[in-house]
Amino acid sequence: MALPHDSNKTSYLLPPSKEDWERQAIPDFVYGQKDLTAEGVQWSRNAPGTLHAVPQSPFDAALCSAWRQRMELGLFRYRLRDLQTQILPGAVGFVAQLNVERGVQRRRPQTIRSVRQAFDPEQFNFNKIQPGEVLFCLRREPDLLGTLLQEDILVVINVSPLEWGHVLLVPEPARGLPQRLLRGALRMGVEAVLLSLHPGFRVGFNSLGGLASVNHLHLHGYYLAHRLPVEHAPSVPLDCGGHLHLLQGLPAPGFLFYSPGPGPDLEALIRRVCRATDYLTDHEIAHNLFVTRGAPPGKTSPSSALTGVRVILWARKSSFGIKEGEAFNVALCELAGHLPVKTSQDFSSLTEAAAVALIQDCLLPPAQAEEVQAALVALMAQEEQ
Repeated sequence: MALPHDSNKTSYLLPPSKEDWERQAIPDFVYGQKDLTAEGVQWSRNAPGTLHAVPQSPFDAALCSAWRQRMELGLFRYRLRDLQTQILPGAVGFVAQLNVERGVQRRRPQTIRSVRQAFDPEQFNFNKIQPGEVLFCLRREPDLLGTLLQEDILVVINVSPLEWGHVLLVPEPARGLPQRLLRGALRMGVEAVLLSLHPGFRVGFNSLGGLASVNHLHLHGYYLAHRLPVEHAPSVPLDCGGHLHLLQGLPAPGFLFYSPGPGPDLEALIRRVCRATDYLTDHEIAHNLFVTRGAPPGKTSPSSALTGVRVILWARKSSFGIKEGEAFNVALCELAGHLPVKTSQDFSSLTEAAAVALIQDCLLPPAQAEEVQAALVALMAQEEQ
């Protein structure tokens, strides 16, 4: 078990008195390589939509208990209840959820004009959150050789949650890092997925222009007790080394990176993904990223076993600000097949065709998409030299 030596005494709950919240030290959740579970985490055949029917890891227990307490204490903008959910009829298998409160009460996005915009300390950032919003500090034990440099990550509630357990993973907020993906942050995000024993715990990243609403480096993590199309969608290899694949069978073809689990292969995946996101950022191309347990690349089916980690990267048109009047905004979860819908009317009338059209409207023009694909294939080839 990966908690500190006095783990039986470690509490991730706030003290009873609100006056003590600010004085309480942020607890650490420390884990090591042995705590990363790559095999044996699968969807239940009997109740795939049940969140609490699977065993909890120490990470799940810490996150869920602390998150639940913050919800009961009223630290969120609204009280999240069971969300009305439907699987849209059709070939894709979209999971649509009605989340009116998030559509109405979430914080307005910051003014963003560039994918490479610098951090602005005057704007809202995660150094300005309220006492009690931090659940714990996620820390990795150094490896035996001491070669793994790892930032500490604050696990913070998202006060406008998409779903149960919605948190933000914020690496060393005092550094004032802009919303540009870094290896250490991605590594922690991937490893958070492997720390959970729930197949529906996912992590994602929105770039600036990809509907990130705060220009301060963070990833999203949340539980969704439903399979998503990206877990098992088929793919074709794009490079000779088999490191980069094109995800098919979805309204938004994405670049698929896969690893069977912890170790050198996962480190190589993180390096390749960040080379790709660096290219996109440097070329002012907005992007979204999604991390989930999933099947290996190839011709897979909805029943395919979750044998490793899939990281899917989408390059897309830049979109600065929230589009009013749309059934949903297209960012990391929507591209993966999870559609948080803003109004009851849209929820009751939404069809797969309408969802596909809304998503495809956010994709790059074909000529630019081909150019990006060729550039990423070339990057993967350089890595092999």
